[in-house]
This record gives sequence, structure tokens and C-alpha cells, in this order.
Amino acid sequence: MATITARIERTPYETHLSTGSQVIIVDEPADVGGQDRGMRPGELLAGSLASCTVITLRMYADRKGWPLDTIVAHMTYTFDPETSRSLFATKLVLTGNLDDSQRARLLEMADRCPIHRTLDNPVDFDTTLVEP
Repeated sequence: MATITARIERTPYETHLSTGSQVIIVDEPADVGGQDRGMRPGELLAGSLASCTVITLRMYADRKGWPLDTIVAHMTYTFDPETSRSLFATKLVLTGNLDDSQRARLLEMADRCPIHRTLDNPVDFDTTLVEP
């Protein structure tokens, strides 16, 4: 995986995330001082989970040869500061000529994407300060 670089300058909260070839703007809404030019960090996290979920389901259905036309994941993310707990709620829309057992299996597989597994397990962090 490529290294992700986050860069913020003087524009309040506007952050540019980049790899060697891609750039995404992350920002905060105007009501908290941002410019609302991109997703909030929590939205980006939920988007990572949603996109990983639909990619995983697409790969699985394609490997099985199932007639899955479209997958849509509506993802919401909430954080409760009192309990320090996060909740990701996913509503899946599967279109295609699938039978009930295929739909049930795809629902199972939705919770097996790599991002879901990462979020569901303990995570370690290693932050260091380096010279510019």
C-alpha cells in the first residue's frame, strides 16, 4: 500500500490527502470553521468502510458467477463520546437476479471486508516526529 500524506497549511482545516498519484480534499463544514470543500475525517472513514464493503461483495459475486448488477452501501458513522464507542450502520441495496441464499451469503460477506476486520480488531499506532 502507498504511503498516505496529509498536508494542511493556512486555510482553516482544509487538508490534502495524497498518494503518489491521487489527491483527496478533507475538510470541516463552515459551522465549525472549515470551508466545506471535502468530506469530514469521520465521513472519509465511513466511506473507506463502505467502499471496501461493496468492492468485497463485487469480488465475491464475480468469483461465484452470481448475477449481481449493483451494490450500494449507505453508511452512517456515529461516535458516542460518553462511552467512547463508534457505530457504523450499513444499509445494503443489492440489485440483480439473486436468490435468497445468495442474498444472505452476501450479507454475511459484507462484514468480512479488510477495513471492517481492521476496525473490528485491536489497532496499534506508532507516531514519531521527524525533521522537515
